Amino acid sequence: MHPSSWKQVEQIIDRALAEDLSFGDVTTEALISPEQQGRAAIIAGEEGVLAGVEVAKEVFLRVDPSLRFEALFQDAAKVRKGDVVAVIKGKAGSILKGERVALNFLTRLSGIASETARYVEATKGLKVWITDTRKTTPGIRPLEKYAVRVGGGKNHRQHLGDGILIKDNHLAAFRSLGLGIKEAIQRARQSSTLKVEVEVESVGEGEEALEAGADALLLDNMAIEDMRQVVELAKGRALIEASGGITLDNVRQVAESGVDLISVGALTHSVKALDLSLELEA
Repeated sequence: MHPSSWKQVEQIIDRALAEDLSFGDVTTEALISPEQQGRAAIIAGEEGVLAGVEVAKEVFLRVDPSLRFEALFQDAAKVRKGDVVAVIKGKAGSILKGERVALNFLTRLSGIASETARYVEATKGLKVWITDTRKTTPGIRPLEKYAVRVGGGKNHRQHLGDGILIKDNHLAAFRSLGLGIKEAIQRARQSSTLKVEVEVESVGEGEEALEAGADALLLDNMAIEDMRQVVELAKGRALIEASGGITLDNVRQVAESGVDLISVGALTHSVKALDLSLELEA
């Protein structure tokens, strides 16, 4: 995690802990002596790519700074079923209080990194980047986009102020005034020096956006043959991004069309968490 983002990560962790511990842990407090010591291991239940090890560590340390967290694997490491990812030692009650929040972060972020790595592997050898979208879990976007990078992908816009992307609904609003793609690009250039990307749904719209001087085109749910035509029309004048309906089954075909980027919302909006569990030896 980039140092400039760590303060934001700490805030995310604090909110997650408050969600779980604001009213205490009545079970642990009823059953476990405050002085009882324990040792716990985080164990991989399947093969995957790790992300969020330092986040998990921070969760335990914010619950109890006296806990000792030893990471045996770091982010971006590939783990197999049965691998011990980390060992936590100290007060058993503190370990139990941090267990779920730490695993929630670690399993989800590792799931994102693992899925991203599968898409990157599927397009290996081709000049294309796999990117994420803004279809992230509210409140934890910095972590999820970090996990995409760990998996070998690239980040698209971090937020709405991170670049101009004229989408279909922006164009619908413009067309209701009798205006089109050309006028939308001109208006965007008048108000900002940022590069302008335009979402297009057909070869014709792509050609119109290119003639109007768009810096990048987002090809939305376009047939692969149409993608090839737009790439040929662009001739390197604009960055070409494919999006919509991308799966592991078709991502290589999409990449072979010659696009520069392939954005995949599924990396963050519906990814399966990696199977990781914590076992306590008190």
